[in-house]
Amino acid sequence: MRKLRNNELGRLTADQYRQVEKTAIAVVLDNVRSCNNTGSVFRTSDALLIEKLYLCGITATPPNAEIHKTALDAEKTVEWEYFAETSDAVEKLKAAGYKVFAIEQVENSILLPDFDPGKYEKIALVFGNEVKGVQQKVVNNCDGSIEIPQFGTKHSFNISVSAGIVLWDLFSKLKYSGQS
Repeated sequence: MRKLRNNELGRLTADQYRQVEKTAIAVVLDNVRSCNNTGSVFRTSDALLIEKLYLCGITATPPNAEIHKTALDAEKTVEWEYFAETSDAVEKLKAAGYKVFAIEQVENSILLPDFDPGKYEKIALVFGNEVKGVQQKVVNNCDGSIEIPQFGTKHSFNISVSAGIVLWDLFSKLKYSGQS
């Protein structure tokens, strides 16, 4: 077994990336404090062809050296928009026909393994602050909530880990179930 070289990976150029069809998923970052987390979500979004990021509240925006450190130029390819209020981003997405889901532990949440993204034409996922999670007023405005099952003592993941888990799960359900 041999590791593949970069030129063997079939990577898209930045121009090709902008032209390729995206996964009908938008990501909303609700007051994410860490630029490293934001950069990581950019990088994951690039890898999974996520349609757009919405950076809200105190979430930093590019250009930013700390975001770049983990994004590795994904902040230059993934489309993004800033909103001072997360609720405004959610309203815009809902008006555009997205079903919006908070990634949060709430009453009547849908467990991630049970969530069927194929039931929806367009999905937006709201990931929250590292300490407080998704704001309650934002949760109230969402169409539902998806929860990652957890079994240890912490019952929380880092926001960039949560994004990786959820985005890969939904992407794989769409791509490998023949729905995308």
